[in-house]
Amino acid sequence: MLLNSDHLVSMAVTRPRSGMSRRDFLVRGLGALAAPAFLGCGLLPSEAKVRPRLTARPGSPTATPLRGLTPLGLGLGRDGLLYVPESYSPDTPAPLFVALHGAGGSGASWASYPARAEARRMVLLAPDSRSGTWDLALGDWGPDVDLLDRALRHTFQNCRIDPARVALGGFSDGASYALSLGVSNGDLFSHLVAYSPGFYDPSEPMVGSPRIYVSHGTWDDVLPVTLSRDGIVPDLRRAGYDVTYREFEGYHEVPSEISDLALDWFLSAGLRQDRALGADSPAAVGPAPAEIAGAAQRVAGMMWELRKRNA
Repeated sequence: MLLNSDHLVSMAVTRPRSGMSRRDFLVRGLGALAAPAFLGCGLLPSEAKVRPRLTARPGSPTATPLRGLTPLGLGLGRDGLLYVPESYSPDTPAPLFVALHGAGGSGASWASYPARAEARRMVLLAPDSRSGTWDLALGDWGPDVDLLDRALRHTFQNCRIDPARVALGGFSDGASYALSLGVSNGDLFSHLVAYSPGFYDPSEPMVGSPRIYVSHGTWDDVLPVTLSRDGIVPDLRRAGYDVTYREFEGYHEVPSEISDLALDWFLSAGLRQDRALGADSPAAVGPAPAEIAGAAQRVAGMMWELRKRNA
């Protein structure tokens, strides 16, 4: 996983096609050397079926959050990060963006997003998958469902979140996971954001009608743009979802302008439910450039302090 303030780029593990066993998928998708490690660690789905339903819900916080960037501290080995903006007030419900990394990444992969969250007065949750990628990409629902539930419960216990503005987003494998899990939890997630997804594999039950944003690079040589253009987006629209689709000239990445467009779409779409804003008004909630620059500088200092504490 590569990160800088403007782009997020990843390897990807693609979903097995029907007819390919999970063992064959791991050997082909992760490589003959990596696959035995996954198999030996018991990371293939067990026979006990895990349902893709989350139980955590926004409510009245029972704790006071630390402002800035902090580890989740869930005691799970791989952990994740929570960012609470300096402007957060328990008297005002805040929007929440849950960010799922790509294959081989972690919550720290979203290095530019704390500054974006600060500038938009938005809480950011960036958990780590239990293994190198999200369980559904390895064959079926598994421990990552419980991980997300715990991470969300931790967030709701610390922060007052606006239930009308809760987004589940991700990049690459994380985008595929966000779409697949999100449609089973549309009573929790008001919006889904998928940056360069590789698959969409919904499971019963499918609940609610979250609005969906999908972006994909036209030159993507990891997960071709046709996966979104000709498959995922038409399937979602046929299922009745409101989908905003953006193609950009680029590779397997999330350019800065795509991140800003997606976040402003999320926040303005939430506001439209309350204020009946026009369909083309995402810039109405976008931060000023100076505000973004100031937030980025503050977040850089926080991340430096966090790295020193964890060294």
